[in-house]
Amino acid sequence: MIKLRYSKRLFKRSPSSKQAAACGGGNGGAAGGGAGEIEWEVRPGGMLVQKRDGKGGKEVIVVRVSTGFSWHDVSIGATSTFGELKLMLSMVTGLEPREQRLLFRGKEREDTDHLHMVGVRDKDKVLLLEDPALKDMKLRALAAQVVQSPCQPFIQV
Repeated sequence: MIKLRYSKRLFKRSPSSKQAAACGGGNGGAAGGGAGEIEWEVRPGGMLVQKRDGKGGKEVIVVRVSTGFSWHDVSIGATSTFGELKLMLSMVTGLEPREQRLLFRGKEREDTDHLHMVGVRDKDKVLLLEDPALKDMKLRALAAQVVQSPCQPFIQV
């Protein structure tokens, strides 16, 4: 982690008229000066950014997942992956993670994509679709079970 020193006067907002009167002038609030430190972190994509002021470094967001006819609000860490979101959704919907397709901003997202890297924020909507190939395989398996069951004739000759 890299720490840089800076003067608070550079980043201080100009006081409003009420604050200026309370401080005894327009420059009274910045008279203390002082130096602070900026903390930096490296994101999974390799980008160096200023560290967030989250809850102990773990920011939790609420993602609204729409399944077409219903929706679920899921609380998850902002730096989680779509694969972890699928695991949470499997408990809610009953669909296994391999049967799920998650779309965000019109694109299907991979399991290894991080939510914050593709721009998912608090209260954003993600679309959940069942994989059509696996859905077709399930229907064929059910149809095969029905055909294999022995039929008993109703009329005996």
